[in-house]
Amino acid sequence: MTGSGRVRRLAPALGTFAAILAVWQIMVEWRDTPRWLLPSPLDIGRAMAESADLLWSHAGITLLEMALGFTIALLLGVTVAVASHLSDPIRRTVYPLLVTSQSVPVIVLAPLLVIWFGFGITPKVALVVLVCFFPICVSFLDGLRAADNEILLLLRAMGANRWQMFRIGRLPAALPALASGSKIAATYAVIGALIAEWLGASQGLGVFLIRSQNSFRTDRAMAVIVIVSVIAVAAYLTIEIIARLSMPWSYREDEGEL
Repeated sequence: MTGSGRVRRLAPALGTFAAILAVWQIMVEWRDTPRWLLPSPLDIGRAMAESADLLWSHAGITLLEMALGFTIALLLGVTVAVASHLSDPIRRTVYPLLVTSQSVPVIVLAPLLVIWFGFGITPKVALVVLVCFFPICVSFLDGLRAADNEILLLLRAMGANRWQMFRIGRLPAALPALASGSKIAATYAVIGALIAEWLGASQGLGVFLIRSQNSFRTDRAMAVIVIVSVIAVAAYLTIEIIARLSMPWSYREDEGEL
């Protein structure tokens, strides 16, 4: 897709977003809403500029927690998915536990992780791993099981062994599913990091958010929300770009239809 084509696709969303900001700014000014209750977009922008150094240092901690947690979750998720696919006993044992684990709220686990691992970076990374692991593992496992049966039969007829059938027939077909799960997990990672920071930390965007709320600096609190949203979108787009570069065959058909 050309650059102009991408701009045309994004134009409706960007126009809607700009309209929302304009209405928001006008309504706050027209109704003279207290800034501690609802700051305007310009107030939020000024708060971001005034607190840029603090926000940058706190954001660096949150990004580190996200990166470490997501990387570990990706490695664990792929490993468990492959093991579950290759071994029926492992799948029958692990899959129900994976599903059951999602019934436990993350907000309940976070204080326990702080008790077990202290107030350092370890409980934050652990919570990010817990949040990201499930979508990665389940998506990749479903992708491995959904490989084209005709390709597998052809490989078997050609004398391929189990590893060759997995590497040639199943793995390429499952990579788009892995990319989808990774994009979901990447956006969840920032949520997991913030929750962990709320419950016990001295640095991070979650800490800055709590301090801003406690001091009724709603403009700073909303500045954190903006930054978190940008980080989540950037993480999603990073996975999307990596997927497009590593799996061009998965995107050719969609691009041809546009």
